[in-house]
Amino acid sequence: MDVGLSDADLVQQIGNGNAAAESEACRRMGPRIHLYGLRHLRSSAAADDLVQAVLLKMLQALRAGRLRDGEKLAPFVLGTCRMTVQDLRRSGQRQEALLQQFGAILAPAPPSIPSLDGDRLTRCVQALNERERTVVVLTFYDDRTAAETSTSLGVSEANVRVIRHRALKRLRACMEAGA
Repeated sequence: MDVGLSDADLVQQIGNGNAAAESEACRRMGPRIHLYGLRHLRSSAAADDLVQAVLLKMLQALRAGRLRDGEKLAPFVLGTCRMTVQDLRRSGQRQEALLQQFGAILAPAPPSIPSLDGDRLTRCVQALNERERTVVVLTFYDDRTAAETSTSLGVSEANVRVIRHRALKRLRACMEAGA
C-alpha cells in the first residue's frame, strides 16, 4: 500500500473494497483515537477499547460509502470519538443510577464464613492417628497429590484417598463437636 496516499484516496479505495487501504486507514487513525481516549477517558484500557470501537464504526461507514468528502476523514473520526465517549459516559451514568436504585436488591449478601478456631483445629489434628495426620499434612500443607503422597508413604493411591476421607470425616466431627 502506498503510504503517500491522501485521505480522500484511501476513502475511495476502501469504498472499492481494498483491504490494504483499510489497514492503512487504521494505521493512520489508530494513534489519534488512542490519544483522544487517553485524554478523555484517562485509562489506557478504555482508550484501547475506544480505538477498536471507533475504527470499526469508521470502516463500516467507509465501506458503505457514507463519507461523501474523503478529505474529511480525520474530522469524521474525531466526531465519532466524541460521540462514542459521550455514549460511554451516559451508559456509565445510567448503570450507576440503576446500581444505586436496585443494588441492594440485586447484589446478594456475601456468604457468612464461620470463624475458624485455630486452637480447636490444632487439637483435632493432633487427635488423629499418625498415618491420618501425615496424609492430611502432606495433602493440604505440602499440596501433594494422592500419587505423590502414596509414593512417600509406600501405600496405594486408593489407600491414601480412603485415609484422607476418614481423617477429614473425623476432623469435621471434632470441629463440630466443639461448636
